Amino acid sequence: MEEVQVSQTQPSLGQEDENEVITESSAFVKGEPAPEFSSNPPKVDSEVEALHDKVTKQIIKEGHGQKPSKYSTCFFHYMAWSEKTQHKFEDTWQEQRPIEMVLGKEKKEMTGLGIGVASMKAGERALLRVGWELGYGEEGSFSFPNVPPMADLVYEVELIGFDETKEGKARSDMTVEERISAADRRKMDGNALYQEEKLEEAMQQYEMAIAYMGDDFMFQLFGKYRDMALAVKNPCHLNMAACLIKLNRYEEAIGQCSIVLGEDENNVKALFRRGKARAALGQTDAAREDFLKARKYAPEDKAIARELRLLAEHDKAVYQKQKEIYKGIFGPRPEPVPKGRNWLILIWQWLLSVFYRLVTLFKRERHKSD
Repeated sequence: MEEVQVSQTQPSLGQEDENEVITESSAFVKGEPAPEFSSNPPKVDSEVEALHDKVTKQIIKEGHGQKPSKYSTCFFHYMAWSEKTQHKFEDTWQEQRPIEMVLGKEKKEMTGLGIGVASMKAGERALLRVGWELGYGEEGSFSFPNVPPMADLVYEVELIGFDETKEGKARSDMTVEERISAADRRKMDGNALYQEEKLEEAMQQYEMAIAYMGDDFMFQLFGKYRDMALAVKNPCHLNMAACLIKLNRYEEAIGQCSIVLGEDENNVKALFRRGKARAALGQTDAAREDFLKARKYAPEDKAIARELRLLAEHDKAVYQKQKEIYKGIFGPRPEPVPKGRNWLILIWQWLLSVFYRLVTLFKRERHKSD
């Protein structure tokens, strides 16, 4: 597997390579952002579906494809509340770490959550209500003090996707090569979906690929294995950023690019895409800094030159607009108004000058005669 590297001879950012997808010439597609980090469960008007005596579900957003079967490895995000107190005690979106669950092998306190996840399709978002018997039970949670004894639970869940594995093999049981290979398959599936303009589905594949290579896994890797993992992980983050830019979710795109730059501070594609996202948010100084640094490593790239030119034109337009605004506020400098002449004063001044000259002449003649 080829290594991630930056050189001055890398492909143009307006061209596509085998590892990454691009956004520069693609049409804009409106998408749905991640849920707000609300302190309370969302209000949902959809029909209530009873999955179990103690589990109900309301769909917030429809998914696609099949539902996972027993022993499937599912990847999902969720927020969790204690229903009675409305205290939120967990939020994997905010932590940016999706949960992995093998259906049929979930922890006891996640039995109700597992029933809900098993009823969902990839990309589906739903509100689950779980009775205390299938949650943290009579004693509540030691790890989450906000979950009291016999607490019914509310979950907002989004199923990113799942892997059908007959033996229910979790990531922790896989070898390094197996995890990297599984992530690479997800990345390639994501690229295919991107080419079909299925951006939300593509992002689900990229996020699942990234889930195979979490921080705990990467921390253990050195040498060629770390290079192999980064050669899959970094393009997934960059491809996520490409999708997010097209979906007008610029803050999230900046976050994905920054993850890559944390590993490779000179990554041209990460600098370029973060610059585009920052420019779209009006952060022109930060965007220019990213573009200039990217140009340092890819001086001939036309896409970088174009973005810098657009920033220069933007700055010029802002300057002209400000100039017009200030001109309108203060107005042009007034021309001096000539004062009207007073003829009486002029005649009086002339008479005084004549008198002064006569007096001077008289004194001079008298001085000569003396």
